[in-house]
Amino acid sequence: MVAHLARVLGPARLDLAEESMQEAMLRALQVWPYQGVPDNAAGWLFRVAHNAAIDAIRRGKFLEQNTGALVAELTRARGSSEDRDFETQLRDDELRMIFMCCHPAIGRDSRVALSLKTVGGFSVREIARAFLADDAAIAQRLVRAKRQIREQELTLDMPRGADLETRLDSALETIYFIFNEGYSAHEGEDLIRQDLCFEALRLGRLLAASSIAAPRVHALVAVMALQAARLPARIDEAGDLILLEDQDRARWDQGLIAMGFHYFDLSMAGDQVSEYHAQAAIAATHARAESLQAVDWAVILQLYDQLLAISGASPVVALNRAVAVAKVHGAAEGLEAIAELSGNPQLRDYYLLLAVRGHLLLELERREEAAACLRAALECRCSEPERRFLRRKLAQCAVSV
Repeated sequence: MVAHLARVLGPARLDLAEESMQEAMLRALQVWPYQGVPDNAAGWLFRVAHNAAIDAIRRGKFLEQNTGALVAELTRARGSSEDRDFETQLRDDELRMIFMCCHPAIGRDSRVALSLKTVGGFSVREIARAFLADDAAIAQRLVRAKRQIREQELTLDMPRGADLETRLDSALETIYFIFNEGYSAHEGEDLIRQDLCFEALRLGRLLAASSIAAPRVHALVAVMALQAARLPARIDEAGDLILLEDQDRARWDQGLIAMGFHYFDLSMAGDQVSEYHAQAAIAATHARAESLQAVDWAVILQLYDQLLAISGASPVVALNRAVAVAKVHGAAEGLEAIAELSGNPQLRDYYLLLAVRGHLLLELERREEAAACLRAALECRCSEPERRFLRRKLAQCAVSV
């Protein structure tokens, strides 16, 4: 909805598009509980948002020289929400917005943050958790990105050639951030936010179905589909976390697994190998195994080595690799791999580093050290289901809290 309004108003008025959409959502909260949800709820929201933008322009809140032309265009667009082709236009607007947010004139970190805010609807706090950054830094990135849009007079025109390739990488990174926040929420009462997972999958498939599709686009869709297939088995009826090794594989979504392998096959076209290819191969290795005992951890470790070689010294990937090291070579070697990450500032408040270390120490019967790690992990930010899981692991240490 914001992407559509930004196209009508112009990218320089992105703030007005966001404020108008927020006004429509607030109006819905005030009206719908008493009058009921309209048959065409999306159309209702669009009309109210358009009206809010028209009112703001007429009040002179946004100083414009071409007020009359803007109001006329908003009025025309307001009626288009009933057209049969409107949904297609929305998809095009969304793609255009993603690629504008990923313009090279905007700094890399600011590009992803702006896309998450504008396209994904993330709050500043959620983006900060995804970046392992603080809220103030993210807020500054967003202000800077919007200023660059105005100063550089960026447009919503689709990029071409080399410009398209540059922006595509940022677009894929953004979509994967959205998926990961849904797959394992960093805070809150719920571990999983399926709406975000399937929104990211939808955006990925939107890119894959367009004329700009590339092998790495298909690889990312494969990753998300194969990982989303596990969602029904990731939590129990109480909403508590179930580790991959303890999941009931019969509950994995076979339709999403089939989708994942379909896009994985498509990603094999050409000679390009991206980090998404390696991640898709890891997810496919898990999906192919009929049981935990059938998982080929040696292959997974090799794939993590390839992933590190492609993505550079990513501390989160290195932590995942340490888990694979433990599966192949034992908990002691897994601890050695984790020790190399202990001083990394990006993982300073990352509860999983401490949780994995505590888990491996517990396997080695070093219970007091394990308990200390798990207590420290409980001091870090994480979701409530993850917090309950840590407490259960702590209880297994048989050490008083």
